[in-house]
Amino acid sequence: MDAEQRRAAAQQEGGGGGGGGLGLTLLVALLVAFFSLVLIPSLPAAKNSISILHQVPEGHVGVYWIGGALLKTITPPGFHVKMPLITHFEPIQVTLQTDLVRDIPCGTKGGVLINFEKIEVVNRLHKDFVYDTLRDYGVQYDNTWIYDKIHHEINQFCSAHSLQQVYIDMFDQIDEKMKDALQADCTRYAPGIEIISVRVTKPSIPESIRRNFEQMEGERTKFRF
Repeated sequence: MDAEQRRAAAQQEGGGGGGGGLGLTLLVALLVAFFSLVLIPSLPAAKNSISILHQVPEGHVGVYWIGGALLKTITPPGFHVKMPLITHFEPIQVTLQTDLVRDIPCGTKGGVLINFEKIEVVNRLHKDFVYDTLRDYGVQYDNTWIYDKIHHEINQFCSAHSLQQVYIDMFDQIDEKMKDALQADCTRYAPGIEIISVRVTKPSIPESIRRNFEQMEGERTKFRF
């Protein structure tokens, strides 16, 4: 092979290497785009910051912030795009949801300390009020109007009634009283929140007092027969 043929072969090899480098660059770019659009939205830690494509689940709406300012834009369920690193996104549920409030201690009128181990509050945020509710109370609006409020209302009820009333005589009325109390304040201050129902479990009371109630109930049963 003479010098001219060797130069031609070298040029061909160089051209082939350049084409391979271009193809590799294109492949990397495609992988990065795929990762940004598909994989990153599936990572919980990153989906609200650097993802472009995001998904709003069924039963939710999408809300957005730029620089900490809540936007009036509300998106329906499905896939949507946003500006990465600039726009923050959160899905907000607008169907029925149940908030479970646990361990609510309270003192009765007579000074007996009891504990409501579980109270369930079924509620719904109407989608027409999503912007107003989040603007005034934030994404954790239910902390203010359900969790904290149910603690307050249970303590108010206990302090105004005796243990006999709370545990036996009026126990079947507590569900409705709590529902009405929660809804009254929501209607006044956060009208987008609808309280559907409240389910209160029997409170735990001191063991010695519980045995006395059981003995009294046993005596009443004997007299019935």
